[in-house]
Amino acid sequence: MAVFKISNSKVKKLIARDLDLERNLQELFEANLEEILNIIFLAHEYSTSFGGRIDTLGIDRNGSPCIIEYKKNQNDNVINQGLSYLRWLLDHKADFEILCRKVELDIDIDWDSPRVICIAESYNKFDLDTADILPINVELLRYRIYDENILYVEPENYQKVRISTSAIIRKSKQDKGKTVRLQKTYTIDDHLAGFSKEAVDLFQSLREKILALDENIIEEAKAKYIAYKTSTNFTDVHLQQSGVKIYLNVKSGQLNDPRGLARDLTKPKRIGHWGNGDYEVKLEKESNLEGVFELIKLSYDLNK
Repeated sequence: MAVFKISNSKVKKLIARDLDLERNLQELFEANLEEILNIIFLAHEYSTSFGGRIDTLGIDRNGSPCIIEYKKNQNDNVINQGLSYLRWLLDHKADFEILCRKVELDIDIDWDSPRVICIAESYNKFDLDTADILPINVELLRYRIYDENILYVEPENYQKVRISTSAIIRKSKQDKGKTVRLQKTYTIDDHLAGFSKEAVDLFQSLREKILALDENIIEEAKAKYIAYKTSTNFTDVHLQQSGVKIYLNVKSGQLNDPRGLARDLTKPKRIGHWGNGDYEVKLEKESNLEGVFELIKLSYDLNK
């Protein structure tokens, strides 16, 4: 994608450039992991017992363990590598829990939703076909560095709603006859079950407006909420009997909310919650839909 800088009324095209050293890519992401991907950094080049090293190990705000691999060369097979590390990690949960304790994280680990994230300047057809056919979610992110130190990050291969074609399983050491899922799959229907028609209708109206913002928006059902994101979540939606609870991925003090619809979850003291960001909004009647959607659009603009 061409990127332009606007100065007064003139437009200048920015030229993509390479990082000085391959290693700089990993260092850049690790030093800014929360800002770029909303993931807490845990470890660099983490050694596994079978000899491989996980490029970056982290955990997101929902408690999902995150394995991040960087494709520095065209022939790097980061997708298969990431899946191999995922299998190792799920057999060594105690090691990951020790890492979390060392940084004093107050987050419950969600072992049902581990993430494998690959980061590259570009992907070839074989990468995309592999990621697309896998019934497990592998996140392919494409980055580009432009003049004037501009970093651009976007998802490469997501579908808006990704449905698993089969359970992803591994053999259990305790019982060879049993299988265990690597990832648990959730659906939109799972989140709608058991709620009133009024709440579901309100959600569907909001959902339609969110997805109409951008064809590249990813809708992803998590264990506790439905996430909407581009390179990172910009809003998370949780159904309730009275309507819809919405979390905005905006830092405290950065939300322009003239109607006072949002609640700052950091004041007077930080309140724990499932979604991303510091603001919560409740949508309980159709008449507030436009006002709530304006806040979601602001979060989308800040995170796209």
